[in-house]
Amino acid sequence: MDQDLVRTLMAEQFPDLAELELKEVIGGWGNQMWRLGNDLAVRMPRFDPAVELLEREHRWVPELAARLPLPVPVPQRRGVPSERFQKTWLITTWVHGEPADRMPVSTAQSADLLADFLLALHTEAPADAPVSERGTLPPDLGFPDVHEHVDQLDEVLAIWEDAVAAPPWEGAPVWLHGDLHPANVVVADGTLAGVIDFEEVSAGDPANDLAAAWILLPDGGAQRFFERYPVDEATVRRARGWAVQRAMFLIAMGINGDLGKPGGKPAWGPAGRAALARLLAGQSSCSRTMG
Repeated sequence: MDQDLVRTLMAEQFPDLAELELKEVIGGWGNQMWRLGNDLAVRMPRFDPAVELLEREHRWVPELAARLPLPVPVPQRRGVPSERFQKTWLITTWVHGEPADRMPVSTAQSADLLADFLLALHTEAPADAPVSERGTLPPDLGFPDVHEHVDQLDEVLAIWEDAVAAPPWEGAPVWLHGDLHPANVVVADGTLAGVIDFEEVSAGDPANDLAAAWILLPDGGAQRFFERYPVDEATVRRARGWAVQRAMFLIAMGINGDLGKPGGKPAWGPAGRAALARLLAGQSSCSRTMG
């Protein structure tokens, strides 16, 4: 996939947009992205599984976006498979700001913004909503190659084991973003300014998304977050487990980046270690009664 291909597809399927400036965006996992003009983006799947996820976004995100208090990438056009490119592709709105893996969230008010966003998102999902593949915590944390790079590993594993032992979610499945980590939110002047990459939008346990209180927010942010988004102790325990797993993933990606491996992200390692430090600081005291 290159700019010439995108230009050709645009001219064939959306000629009214074909003359807008096109700039490749470095990064992404399942999709390659280009910024289109000032306010749009083109997303093209690199792999066959990503096509289904783009179709999922096209189906559900416009409905969800209407009630969300932060900007999200809303699908505007759906490119159809053709001889030149045999996969579905999307044109979405562009969410302005810098990804948090380049410019971390640093303001206290971001805890309120994240809580309000997730309160608006975490409504009961319809019966035909896609089911989250992360509905429950797996029995094994994984990432054995990362363990030697983690301080206070016994304490980290204790948080994980406590989360796995916590009672499961017994409420109705709610809408989830499903993949809230620093590369999937954007920041302006240190403040949370938008949420991107809804490939894993699905229905499940809100604890998966609530892990973002430790993954995204600065020190002290989790306590303020849970004051605005009150939940029961079991949900906090499960959320802490998801936060441990996501932090370990970030550290693993950081190690791969330091080693020069394909797909590695050097900036993600410090973000993962900072999240573990916040978890170890005992911020589970912010649990509240679900209301």
